[in-house]
Amino acid sequence: MVSPADLRSYYARLVAGKAGTNDPKLIEAFATIERERFVGPGPWKVTDFTGGYIDTPSDDLAYLYQDVVVALIPERRLNNGEPQLHARCLAVLQIKSGETAVHIGCGTGYYTAILAHLVGPTGTVIAYEIVPDLAAKAATNLAPWPNVSVEAKSATADSLPACDIVYVSAGATRPPDAWLDALRTGGRLLFPLTPNVGLGGMLLVTRTTASDFDARFVQPATFIYCEGARDSGEGDALARAFALGTWRQVKSLRRRTPPDESCWYAGEGWWLSTRSNAA
Repeated sequence: MVSPADLRSYYARLVAGKAGTNDPKLIEAFATIERERFVGPGPWKVTDFTGGYIDTPSDDLAYLYQDVVVALIPERRLNNGEPQLHARCLAVLQIKSGETAVHIGCGTGYYTAILAHLVGPTGTVIAYEIVPDLAAKAATNLAPWPNVSVEAKSATADSLPACDIVYVSAGATRPPDAWLDALRTGGRLLFPLTPNVGLGGMLLVTRTTASDFDARFVQPATFIYCEGARDSGEGDALARAFALGTWRQVKSLRRRTPPDESCWYAGEGWWLSTRSNAA
């Protein structure tokens, strides 16, 4: 019989390979954190290619340590997300030991625990979850990590702690000011910028100065909606922008300035430019 440790080692290498990363610390995190702690006992419901769920044949951990999306609250379409997507995103963030990370939409805490592993014992993770049941489970699941705290509330209205990383696991039509204002110089925000219908993209925003932000899309993505960070009109406008197929040309995020001819998409008080800040 294959041991759980061997299954996690296989899973970590599988996920990292699909994500296109060989970051040893990230591989170690996926090989160390017990996913079953955060998704509960099997059998599990995992997503199929039609958008529905299928049940695993048993509670054998071999079914869990695959690149599968696992249901947390299936009737609400709340899931523990796709491992290779999160691995790719976390690799792009280039997280360092000792950094402070904010995780928005932490669910039951699995990827929060991976974040905690990446920032290490000298780092800090503050997790936000608006769904009360999930927040309570996250607080219990993450109790062994002394460098993690869980806030059972929205992260879109009030100010956030000053931080190096803001990692968002829910789709928004805009980056709230609270997310951008929390970033220290050199800080990185990664969030799904998503329309009402169809694919959006994971947008990486890096604060280069007090007022300048580099920005680029990492990959296409779709996520459950982020309450407090969405507007239906913005969602329709984003759909039109993504339909152009030019999203990879985005190079910077601008705030509180009028859009110019380099504008890819303009929201209220912010816009994405196809020019770098230096241009």
